[in-house]
Amino acid sequence: MFRSPLRVLDDADRADVLALCAQDPVASIFVTSRVAAVGAAPARLGGQLWGWGGPGRLTGICWDGANLVPVLSTALAPAEQALALDAFAARARRVGRRCSSLVGSAPAVLGLWDRLQGSWGPARDVRPDQPLMAVRTPPLVAPDTAVRRATADDLDVLVPACIAMFTEEVGYSPTAGDGGATYRRRVEELVAAGRSYVRIEGEGSAREVVFKAELGAVAPGVAQVQGVWVHPERRGHGIAEPGMAAVVLSTQAAGYPVVSLYVNDYNTRAVRAYEAVGFERVGTFATVLF
Repeated sequence: MFRSPLRVLDDADRADVLALCAQDPVASIFVTSRVAAVGAAPARLGGQLWGWGGPGRLTGICWDGANLVPVLSTALAPAEQALALDAFAARARRVGRRCSSLVGSAPAVLGLWDRLQGSWGPARDVRPDQPLMAVRTPPLVAPDTAVRRATADDLDVLVPACIAMFTEEVGYSPTAGDGGATYRRRVEELVAAGRSYVRIEGEGSAREVVFKAELGAVAPGVAQVQGVWVHPERRGHGIAEPGMAAVVLSTQAAGYPVVSLYVNDYNTRAVRAYEAVGFERVGTFATVLF
């Protein structure tokens, strides 16, 4: 009887996972960042990695945690890709939906969603064309010298800005459920790790975040910027470009020569701002939101 090569991965597969992700380090940074930091054991990952292929010949993986993130080998033929996605979808249906979104390289995400929407649908939103962008050179515009790494003293004004960004981007507040305690801890972790950037203006009770961004994922040589936000009253005032330039310059200086991000295709203002800084499109992401 044919047995599917799909299996739950563990620390013995760490090197194979990282080798697969290295085929496209920008697109696979989320999985790389997790596995490089804590290994592939489910207990430390806070989720599972499903692997397609045997030891030494891993050709597909799928992260099952807060998000479902498929990563396929760039060498897979279309028929082999279909088999891997069939296997990931079968397991996802069997264990049930535990994620808030599917996200990653568009062909893999949309192929997986085609197989899952009959049992998992409907989705709250499907974003099939999100430019994946990267910059490998110094920024093309002068950095905003007022942008700096956030500190613990900034949390009282930073957290509300992060909540506003999340709500605007995703469509619901991250404070639902536990009043935002889990989300605040994530913001605190990024600040403590030096991966949160802000421009704050005003004094005392009038302090407010004008620009912010986080390094949501970091891996050897690559960092992904997430959570870019400009205060609504300051949009169109030329804040985003120098703010992002400051983030890029600092991130590259910290040892991540490739800085990446992905953006909704309909957010043309953001796309133009990133292009002005030096970002170029290197692929396409897709996101399915529940």
